[in-house]
Amino acid sequence: MGSFDFVREYSPYTNREALLDDYTPDTLVGRDDELDEYHGALQPAIYGEQPDNIFLYGKAGVGKTAATRFLLNKLEDNAEAYDDLDVRTEIINCDGLNSSYRVASNLVNALRDPSNHISETGYSRSQVYDLMWEELDDYGGIILIVLDEIDHLKDDSILYQLSRARENENLTEARIGLIGISNDLTFRDSLSPKVRSSLCERSISFSTYDATELRAVLEQRESVAFKDDVLTDDVVPLCAAFGAQESGDARKALDLLLKAGDLAREENDEEVTEGHVRRGRELLEREQVARGIADLNDHERLVVYALATLEAEDDTPARSREIYTRYESLVDAAGTEALTTRWLREHLDDLAMLGILNVTENNEGSAGGKYREYDLQQDLAVVLDALEETFESMGVHTSVKGYL
Repeated sequence: MGSFDFVREYSPYTNREALLDDYTPDTLVGRDDELDEYHGALQPAIYGEQPDNIFLYGKAGVGKTAATRFLLNKLEDNAEAYDDLDVRTEIINCDGLNSSYRVASNLVNALRDPSNHISETGYSRSQVYDLMWEELDDYGGIILIVLDEIDHLKDDSILYQLSRARENENLTEARIGLIGISNDLTFRDSLSPKVRSSLCERSISFSTYDATELRAVLEQRESVAFKDDVLTDDVVPLCAAFGAQESGDARKALDLLLKAGDLAREENDEEVTEGHVRRGRELLEREQVARGIADLNDHERLVVYALATLEAEDDTPARSREIYTRYESLVDAAGTEALTTRWLREHLDDLAMLGILNVTENNEGSAGGKYREYDLQQDLAVVLDALEETFESMGVHTSVKGYL
């Protein structure tokens, strides 16, 4: 048995945290047009004026949150030069806070001392709003409220309330600006007409990074995170190329560079190489699939299992009725009752959105009509590894035994 003592050995890093999600660089590369537009929308705040409401749209990993942290840090720093100006920012991630009530209570707590926090239950929504107005006005000045992943909200009351706060005389001292960040390009369309009217927001769209832009992002972080000459010349271009394949997601490209560096450190290698990148990518894919499948319920896992068995038999892409037949046999083997074909069709689309399945639309005209076919988006062996608990509870289908 090896030694489990923790000792410092060789490390390729000078500042590993520069590759983490919450790191804000001194400069932001690859987003010049978006930053110029964003800067203009925030400019009134430096004059003590109420800034525009701003909504940022774009796919995950295109720099929306990073740009927000970067510019708001600059704004707060610059505001310190003016004695008549107070600027404060509060960032609230709406993932898990799916109601206006919960967002408002979290904002109250963000503005209060921890010893005086309120609970998320026991108040009416109007009471929580009153507490929120009180805390905002007590602080006064310019307050920028960032609602990250705003598309998780199930109701838009908080957006109406914040955008009409001074008009409705809920605030007299504070001037607030609302910044919404969404991965859903159609989020605005889901808002009620009165909310869309009251927001009067400036919308800024963040395009996906191309490989050249991703390379610039990675080179900037590399210069901070790693020792000189520790990365071989092909590491950053390869990470950028893989990131571009992942819909221009800078977060995934940075995660890959981090995983490659970690592998080199774990193996006590003095260089980070292409081999570390390729093995790191495989490990990240396995982790991503494992997390996605772990979050599924038992029947959803059986749907994935059913499609995996068809894939092992070279019977994919498969239509939903073929998947349902295999799903029924697995449910029977598990000793439970099958859900409906309608349920299965709905959840196949959900699994496709999670990146576990591919869906292909087919149209054979009047002869065959329109229909969908499905196959695994991820490597079969990776999916089967993630289904290990399912195998333990109900056994292994003969078609996949050779892949385990």
